[in-house]
Amino acid sequence: MSKFTDEMYATARTSTRGLVTGEPGEPLRQQWGEIHQTARRMAGGLRGAGIEHGDALGVLAGQPVDIAPACQAIWMRGASVTMLHQPTPRTDLGVWAKDTETVLGMIAAKAVVLGSPFEPAAPLLAERGITVLTIDGLRNGPAIDPVETAEDDIALQQLTSGSTGSPKAVQITHENFYTNAYAMIDRIKFQTEHDVMISWLPLFHDMGMIGFMSVPMQVGAEVVSITPLDFLRAPLLWAVLIGKYGGTVTAAPNFAYSLLARRLDQAADGAIDLSSIRYLWNGAEPVDPTTMAALAAAGERFGLNASAIAPGYGMAETTLAVSIQEPDQGLVVDVVDADLLEAMHRAVPAKKGNVRTLATLGKIVPELEGRVVDSERQVLPPRGVGIIEVRGRAVTPGYITLDGPKPARAEDGWLDTGDVGYFTEEGFVVVCGRAKDVIIMGGRNIYPTDIERAAATVAGVRPGNAVAVRLDAGKRRESFAVAVETNDFEDPEQVNRIEHDVVHAVFSEVGVRPRTVAVLGPGSIPKTSSGKLRRSNSASLVGS
Repeated sequence: MSKFTDEMYATARTSTRGLVTGEPGEPLRQQWGEIHQTARRMAGGLRGAGIEHGDALGVLAGQPVDIAPACQAIWMRGASVTMLHQPTPRTDLGVWAKDTETVLGMIAAKAVVLGSPFEPAAPLLAERGITVLTIDGLRNGPAIDPVETAEDDIALQQLTSGSTGSPKAVQITHENFYTNAYAMIDRIKFQTEHDVMISWLPLFHDMGMIGFMSVPMQVGAEVVSITPLDFLRAPLLWAVLIGKYGGTVTAAPNFAYSLLARRLDQAADGAIDLSSIRYLWNGAEPVDPTTMAALAAAGERFGLNASAIAPGYGMAETTLAVSIQEPDQGLVVDVVDADLLEAMHRAVPAKKGNVRTLATLGKIVPELEGRVVDSERQVLPPRGVGIIEVRGRAVTPGYITLDGPKPARAEDGWLDTGDVGYFTEEGFVVVCGRAKDVIIMGGRNIYPTDIERAAATVAGVRPGNAVAVRLDAGKRRESFAVAVETNDFEDPEQVNRIEHDVVHAVFSEVGVRPRTVAVLGPGSIPKTSSGKLRRSNSASLVGS
């Protein structure tokens, strides 16, 4: 039996910790042993449907109460989970069904496990010849024991942030799961008997599925899990649950902390209690130091300790974590000379002049190596800016694509992350941006995140909804455009003001002017299933 599944079943036998779902309406707490008993029945249902060791299954469900036992049941059969992209009210269901069929064909899925609120998708899948197994139906199966699993068995096929029409999935093994789980546990000094995890993260994204579902199910941690929709309906619910359950560990992307800070500013004294939280992991998108400072200021009167703020860096290819902070460090920034960073590819500390303030993202986690290399793959010294590479037992063996399996690692085991960054002398990781998104103007490397942060400071721009788009890539005179979302998109005066203010803010902060600015309504900017900006898909919004 793999260490991952062996420990998960041992947890079911001995742990008194569990999963809380159903907040804020009808909270339900189930110990991991109860969830395991449900999973045993669902595994019996899967066996009855012909699911065997090595099979691949898609999962389309929105409720943590369903997803936890369903995934464990799939692992009990020695099969792999692929969390499918979820349709939204704006989704063209015909296009979604076609894209989903493509994904299922790519992973050679035996069936789709379907749960609330996506039951209406069953006919769309069935008419394409896809076998549909409902979570409610699987719960009525006969309880069975798990099959044997191996360390190199695939546990999760995590769809990447690329286009759903040209999909790719990261294949994560049982060994990957186990290795990265303990790398994170050791780094943040997690104590299963005392820590309480609070999460609204989507379970179709690796931070939610691995960090706040599979890891607590494996080791027996207490976790309170709501849905992203619950959070978006009432962002303060996240903070309320921290106080109600004495939450100690949580995580979210940067935009969510920006939203939380604003809601805390509006909350009455004593309405929230954040004194229990000891680890606020910020990851999944670039970390903005100003957002973290605003959160610390807004949370202070509710007992938030600023030392709990913990920027980190991760990706599906390393299972989840690449680098995370030690507890109690808080936000650690690196202030560097912006001109030398852009022109000389060196992160030289500076206190005045044209500087750039970057969040450090902790040190490389245990069981993982990291380095920075130049275009010739020569290793750079500390503060040399290049491509970040990683190597270790948590790194995926490869991808599954429409053209079949593809390796993720070079022959020497190193994974090219595609991220541009550097290490400080102390070993802190700093990410400057994605290599493919860097804009080259006048010999300068300009990072879209700098442009987007400047645009986001303009009044009326929705947090996390500004995107810089590279234009004329590879030509002698590259340029860029900016698209922003606002609730005032139907007010011509406000649109004109925002256009003007975005140009001014970007030029003041970055020293270059966008070719054009597009002011759009909510939901216009393409994003991945995990909420990351799709810069390459945003070009049509701004023209050329």
